[in-house]
Amino acid sequence: MAGALDGLVVLDLSRILAGPTATQMLGDLGAKVIKIENPKTKGDDTRTWGPPFVEGKPDLSTYFLSANRNKLSVAIDITTPEGQAQLKALAAQADILVENYKVGGLAKYGLDHASLCAAHPALIYCSITGFGQTGPNANKPGYDLMAQGFGGIMSITGAEGGEPMKVGVAVADVVCGLYASVGILAALHHRTETGQGQHIDVGLVDTQMAWLINQATGYLQTQNVPVRKGNAHPNIVPYQVFEARDGYVILAVGNDSQFRRCVAWLGAQGLADSPDYATNSARLANRDTLVTTLSALFKTHTVGAIITGLEGVGVPVGPVNTLEDALTSDQAKAREMVIDMDGLKLLGNPLKLSRTPVSYRSPPPRFGQDTDEVLDGLDPI
Repeated sequence: MAGALDGLVVLDLSRILAGPTATQMLGDLGAKVIKIENPKTKGDDTRTWGPPFVEGKPDLSTYFLSANRNKLSVAIDITTPEGQAQLKALAAQADILVENYKVGGLAKYGLDHASLCAAHPALIYCSITGFGQTGPNANKPGYDLMAQGFGGIMSITGAEGGEPMKVGVAVADVVCGLYASVGILAALHHRTETGQGQHIDVGLVDTQMAWLINQATGYLQTQNVPVRKGNAHPNIVPYQVFEARDGYVILAVGNDSQFRRCVAWLGAQGLADSPDYATNSARLANRDTLVTTLSALFKTHTVGAIITGLEGVGVPVGPVNTLEDALTSDQAKAREMVIDMDGLKLLGNPLKLSRTPVSYRSPPPRFGQDTDEVLDGLDPI
């Protein structure tokens, strides 16, 4: 079955995570992705970010595996005239180019957006940087941890009163890559309507700020600076992790009727009748005393009993899974969230399209394995 982006060619000059996340998404949707890798460094930086590595394949770290399936690997040195000519020839055949070099870093090679978009007006050229193409920090390097720090998410992540905490995966990179892919798809639609390509400018810090959502809008309206609250929600109570007798559970009470059913199951119906806790606003104002009371009650039950009991009365509740628990769950299997590609276990794509499903055509490539195939017969420009 054809993919939604079948027939499109993506020239991928990005490395590490944000750009490769975007281009892997395009590849999963059917596009042909040509990954350009530097022969001087033996390819994408993440190839060496290990252990762990695939056994017997030191250029395939498990980090690299996470964002590079459905791609051809082509080794080209863009600092040489030959390499620049090869890339220009490839750009002439491409629909989309994605790069994450420093601002202006490709201009000296004639591979910047101004040069290539002028030569190929239908080209969609996406630049991913730390701070975007403009602003006082445009020339600073961009790394996920730095973006999480500058963009504010670390200031509201972590234990109350504790040190700022990054998210457990490079989420600023990943979400930036997803924004980039959305921008590319929008530009493709525009090109279909007009025949015109365009330059897409995406910054790690911009996208990180964008997903501060309610925390940011709360600050913007009140000027009250949010602080870390651990696993507690800034606007809903109780909505957090509670310790059970044999582990932890997540309680997500979204309205007053759910709260009433929750405390009734715990044998504390009186809490719902108290003016201190009857509404979410009241519970928010009296968070500390309520959480102390609920914590003592939850500790008298097992995780299994809490989940079974609260699910039975329609209260949102769930486990705190390890990665093993999550990835081997019946739900993960039903949704095909773990796939096998030539013996490599990888995460599946969560998009479920009824007419143009995603496809898994080739596993993450060895460094430079497709160079001859792609470059043979190419007419350099």
